[in-house]
Amino acid sequence: MLKLANRDSLSLRYVNGRLLLLDQTLLPHEERWLTVESLEQMVECIQELRVRGAPLIGVAASMMLAHLALEGASFREILGAALRLRESRPTAVNLMNALDRMLAQLSEDHYREQLVERAGGLFDEDVRLCKEMARNGAHLIEDGDSILTHCNTGGLATVGVGTALGVIREAHESGKNIHVYVDETRPLLQGGRLTTWELGQLKIPYTLISDNMAGTLMRKKRIDKVFVGSDRIARNGDFANKIGTYSVAVLAHHHRVPFYVVAPFTTVDLNCASGAEIPIEERTPHEVRGVSGSFGKCVWSPLDAPVFNPAFDVTPAEMLTALVLDRGVFTPVEWCQGVWN
Repeated sequence: MLKLANRDSLSLRYVNGRLLLLDQTLLPHEERWLTVESLEQMVECIQELRVRGAPLIGVAASMMLAHLALEGASFREILGAALRLRESRPTAVNLMNALDRMLAQLSEDHYREQLVERAGGLFDEDVRLCKEMARNGAHLIEDGDSILTHCNTGGLATVGVGTALGVIREAHESGKNIHVYVDETRPLLQGGRLTTWELGQLKIPYTLISDNMAGTLMRKKRIDKVFVGSDRIARNGDFANKIGTYSVAVLAHHHRVPFYVVAPFTTVDLNCASGAEIPIEERTPHEVRGVSGSFGKCVWSPLDAPVFNPAFDVTPAEMLTALVLDRGVFTPVEWCQGVWN
């Protein structure tokens, strides 16, 4: 009987034919696993950020296609589901890359077997890529370093140890005495809610700060390095990441603080010449007018206050110290020269 082997991660599980997601909107105060049975459920989970993080979204969408195939979806229904998933979030290229790989040369006669094999392969690949990024980047962190992060880049954003947070975890587990400053990451507080939760689980010392405190810490020389993730890296090294990353990059550049982006090669979009071509998702106004979560809901602005709410911004490559990928560590010059190839 055809089936998808069980898989288990911090935020996604496939157990005995059930696809489970940890609802990240309820963290850190409530850990609730959702059973995702339909395409519309998965789309809602992606759009409402119950599942988030560029690598994780790609894997989750792939597992959904395989699950639908096992539940009897026709070949045509699978193609329609892939299109619907592809449209669920526009910026994170891992989603598009994963779906393209799921559908590549898909045979109408054997699509179920192919989808099951490919989904499992993408899950296992992400675990491996995270390990390779962690090993490649950990040597950049020295004993005694204080590190600034933005958004969440750990096991809640991947099915492995994470991207930027995976590097930090590897350095910590190798015995280095480090401290992490966590940007709360307005407006959805992924740093304050998620990264703090992960660091607590890993017993890595941290301090939570509001986003507008990073400059003061850098001026006081209390930040040694910055590590962030990415949702899409352009061919010239420009990259999109959670809104506020560009501001951190400007501050780091001014204060001469090394600034690193950590991502798997699946985040690279070689068809995108520069950051100017990266589509930026704009989200609903209520995310900025107030805040909500397991703690409840609070609205602090006028209910009809005009809002600008891009989910991501673009950081130019020249502000980077280096790109940390599963393929190695590259300066912006090396990146543009294609040394990674």
